[in-house]
Amino acid sequence: MEAWEHPIETGEVPEDGVHFDVIVVGGGPGGSAAAAYNALKGSRVLLLEKGVWPRDKVCGDAVGGKSLSHVKELGVLPLIQATPYYQVDSIVFGSANGSEVKVMLPKKSYEAKGLMSGFALPRVQFDYMMFKRSSELVLENGGSVIQGFSVNEVMSEENVDGHRITGVVGKVGGKRSETEGLSFTASVTIGAAGYNCPVSRKIVELHDEPHKDNEHFCGGYREYWENVKGFDGKEGPIEIHFIEEVLPGYFWLFPVKEGVVNVGIGMLISEQRKQKGMKKSLKQIQKWVIEEHPLFKKRFGEATMVPGSEKGWQLPFGSPRKNAPSFQPRRGAMAGAMTVGDAASLVDPFSGEGIGNALLTGKLTSAHFNKEMHSDGFPLSAATAYMEDMWNELGGELSNSTKLQRMMKMKRLTNWFVKKAAKKPEIGEMMSEMIASKETQKALWSPWFLFKTLVLP
Repeated sequence: MEAWEHPIETGEVPEDGVHFDVIVVGGGPGGSAAAAYNALKGSRVLLLEKGVWPRDKVCGDAVGGKSLSHVKELGVLPLIQATPYYQVDSIVFGSANGSEVKVMLPKKSYEAKGLMSGFALPRVQFDYMMFKRSSELVLENGGSVIQGFSVNEVMSEENVDGHRITGVVGKVGGKRSETEGLSFTASVTIGAAGYNCPVSRKIVELHDEPHKDNEHFCGGYREYWENVKGFDGKEGPIEIHFIEEVLPGYFWLFPVKEGVVNVGIGMLISEQRKQKGMKKSLKQIQKWVIEEHPLFKKRFGEATMVPGSEKGWQLPFGSPRKNAPSFQPRRGAMAGAMTVGDAASLVDPFSGEGIGNALLTGKLTSAHFNKEMHSDGFPLSAATAYMEDMWNELGGELSNSTKLQRMMKMKRLTNWFVKKAAKKPEIGEMMSEMIASKETQKALWSPWFLFKTLVLP
């Protein structure tokens, strides 16, 4: 039995009605980070997870360099390095006409910080290590951890700011469990339970704002395959292909360990609903690409799908909303509550990567919550500061990724850009630096920079 296949011991369930400094709903990477960072600052934390370890999570499984500083800071990096993983050194982008460009990641800049440029491994492994380490830190600092806890209600009360979230009500063993319901209160409740998080739904409900917008939600479908040609060893590229049969979506190949590849398709839900025939089903598109597409059928000729690995899910993109009713990308905090990661709609619109932003915002919650200052409740002013800080930190790159996403939906433009990038090394260098540098991201959308780089010979 592998380490991540063992149960995680999280101690006794606290009594009904106990008050904490912080409640975290969701034990994925963002929730685990939020719980760990707040515990390290001395807060008494209650970490709630709906599943029971070991459990899987549907994802592309790629973890970018942004994540690694947090993974290292929380003491998880050595655990990852001791397990099977695939080190990512580059990204291959493919266009509809078959052109490809390989963009090398800025490996040296990461290694100088004692980090890897990026890695990929199944979420059943990554989430296990994050949750286990977070649970240890929470328990060491006087908090509690409950697995198998389903939140039935997010409690709130009226106050001078309008409303304030005060805690949660739920059951161990799921909503239909015959066990007695438990309620817990806290100065702040952090929502980290993914795209359908009850805390994020409560926040927008209390402000009469939309939670889901199909223009900014992506449908995803993934399978695990063994023995796909083109991936040898434990280090190399991940691949993102904008092929005609998949547009306006994209097809990915992400190795997660030697011999195993995460294969999937993503498409905006608003775009998918416009499609006809095969394109109405991501599963059917993927089947055709694997079996019929001239670029891929040979690579899958001797490959086999891991039984039971086919799963679909949704990704809430961090793309800016037109005429947004409040904060960008959507209201992610209020008096008594903050949200992180997917619950705050922060998935990168171009790459689909969300773990890095989940970890970053998990840490950011600990910078905005102070257990002494906020002992009477996390105020609206602090919630507003958190949302502004979050968008100041991530808004530029999320906006740039949105522009790239929209550009890659256009077949002719994608063909031209990839062909140009393959011929001009400086474009590849620019894209590499864009991944690591906010300054380069800003330059990317300068009209003169684009003209000089893409148009001039």
